[in-house]
Amino acid sequence: MSIPFNKPYFCGKELEYIRQAHANWHLSGDGPFTRKCHGWLENHVGCPKALLTHSCTAALEMSALLLDLKPGDEVIMPSYTFVSTANAFVLRGAVPVFVDIRPDTLNLDETKVESAITSKTKAIAAVHYAGVGCEMDILLEIARRRHLWMVEDSAQGIGSRYKGSPLGSLGHLGALSFHETKNIISGEGGALLVNEEGFSEKAEIIREKGTNRIKFQKGKVDKYTWVDIGSSYLPSELVAAFLWAQFEGFDSIMKRRMDLWKAYHRAFADVEAKGLVRRPVIPEECQHNAHMYYLLLPKPEKRKSFLEGLNQSGINAVFHYVPLHSSPAGQKYGRVAGPLDVTVEMSARIVRLPLWIGMENEQEAVIDKVLAEIKKY
Repeated sequence: MSIPFNKPYFCGKELEYIRQAHANWHLSGDGPFTRKCHGWLENHVGCPKALLTHSCTAALEMSALLLDLKPGDEVIMPSYTFVSTANAFVLRGAVPVFVDIRPDTLNLDETKVESAITSKTKAIAAVHYAGVGCEMDILLEIARRRHLWMVEDSAQGIGSRYKGSPLGSLGHLGALSFHETKNIISGEGGALLVNEEGFSEKAEIIREKGTNRIKFQKGKVDKYTWVDIGSSYLPSELVAAFLWAQFEGFDSIMKRRMDLWKAYHRAFADVEAKGLVRRPVIPEECQHNAHMYYLLLPKPEKRKSFLEGLNQSGINAVFHYVPLHSSPAGQKYGRVAGPLDVTVEMSARIVRLPLWIGMENEQEAVIDKVLAEIKKY
């Protein structure tokens, strides 16, 4: 038996749409499929402007450029996140300020943010871990009162909601990922969600290498030229064509993932009741997207043998982030605001289980083996 942690899911029309893109003689960015994807995102997320990027990392880098961050500016974020959350701002000379996470959702602890703010703070980066929304009402109120920008790192959050609002639509800017490990995929890929309308034109310029090419395409100028700092953040039309097939299958993808997630959640209810593991916590105000299923073991020292047991059985279970504040680059470029005890503890206890469409017939085997490993301790 061999059950991988992830398998990319194909809806069925991906290759046909790539063929159509080739037939259109438009393989570079911003072709017909890209425009379709932009429209889908704007309708489903409810943002004024969505722009496909070649990765979520690129969308976060664009956010840092749009906020005009300068060396020494500070951005508050969790340490328990992927390196791109910090890297995007460090590239502008800004300082990541690491704040602890909540023990229930593993999201940024909104009660610790205010004390981390200084005269140098310019933004808050809220990371929606596992597609479960941060406590956005409180974070947005802090941002409003302290005149800070809000960037939602919603890499894992497409299809999720907080109090009815799609993740990525609540802050000034949002970033999505379509990496092959996400719910909706294009191999590599992402999107910038522009909710602050004053950023719309500048976002187009940054994405087009700092040129006003979009204005030229719309007939607003008779030639395009370099007008600001920027880079090449567009994905190719082949990526957009693949992504469009995924968007067409969105509802089916979400339902099948949720069915797998719920099966895990039911299966581990009894061992949680006995105090042997802790299942994910979904606050009442959050509608999640079944991006991942994880368990928290009672003690960090149990994890190594637990993972070894699963992997020796052919089940590729994994842990997740090494906290950024403990990394060499995190120590060099960032600073810590207050104790990060929850971050350290939870990152050492977490185990992520395989969750991908097509494993329905294999999920029971995963569950049985996980329960057998749990019973060993």
